[in-house]
Amino acid sequence: MDPLTLISALQKMGELPLDINIQEPRWDQSTFLGRAQHFFTVTDPRNLLLSGAQLEASQNIVQNYRAGVVTPGLTEDQLWRAKYVYDSAFHPDTGEKVVLIGRMSAQVPMNMTITGCMLTFYRQTPTVVFWQWVNQSFNAIVNYSNRSGDAPITVGQLGTAYVSATTGAVATALGLKSLTKHLPPLVGRFVPFAAVAAANCINIPLMRQRELQVGIPVTDEAGQRLGHSVTAAKQGIFQVVISRIGMAIPAMGKPFHCLSLSPQRRPWLGAPLQVGLVGFCWPVLFCCSSIHVSRLEPELRAQIHEQNPHIEVVYYNKGL
Repeated sequence: MDPLTLISALQKMGELPLDINIQEPRWDQSTFLGRAQHFFTVTDPRNLLLSGAQLEASQNIVQNYRAGVVTPGLTEDQLWRAKYVYDSAFHPDTGEKVVLIGRMSAQVPMNMTITGCMLTFYRQTPTVVFWQWVNQSFNAIVNYSNRSGDAPITVGQLGTAYVSATTGAVATALGLKSLTKHLPPLVGRFVPFAAVAAANCINIPLMRQRELQVGIPVTDEAGQRLGHSVTAAKQGIFQVVISRIGMAIPAMGKPFHCLSLSPQRRPWLGAPLQVGLVGFCWPVLFCCSSIHVSRLEPELRAQIHEQNPHIEVVYYNKGL
């Protein structure tokens, strides 16, 4: 029986066909709406409420389907739901379950809370130090949990990245705070953004330094691993740093102009309003990227051309 006849027979029997490509997003990624639907689904905070049993059930459905085994009674909608639940909680390269606050579904609630508080409590030195420390502690967990590839990282490397980023962020925040004492208050509100930008330039490369040493996996369009590339790692880390800084611009800039809406007689509304505005403005990072084969290391380029001379572009997970 040919494949098309088999698929038709399975559909008549009520069985889900095996030709659904769950390696790719469900929606068309060439359109803004398709990309928005994809990433809103992956970062859905409601996924944080799922139990361990529900996550493991989704993992089993996805892994079984990829192995050619269809769970009895499974519908296409249920398959896609399982795929996105799986993506939201498990590392794409190692397959390990990510710690709760390091998951993509935790990005919006965690970032909107921390960023909102950094923007609200920026006047006093103790609160600046505290919220910069909280932010870098969270970033360290996120950077480790969403690193690219499956290369291990030592406790020493983790500690160095964490201490360096926290020290850099706090030093930048306090230094700029002292310089803006005699400037308009609006200028002072940009101190948290500068500190976050400086910390990202330190934290991300240090936390992912192992990738710069051994490279990250690159794959073909079908997801087949072709080798490891340091060049792709450098490009991916640079993209993440720029994305993180760019991601903070609307979150840390737009709310400044809206704070005057908070009634002066109700100062307690400041923090909730700030957090809400940041959450409304918070954008989403794209995790997948590509690189032309001609830009890879000569050894890897030769290896790829030997395996498949028609491949011109390879893909990699740049991390979050």
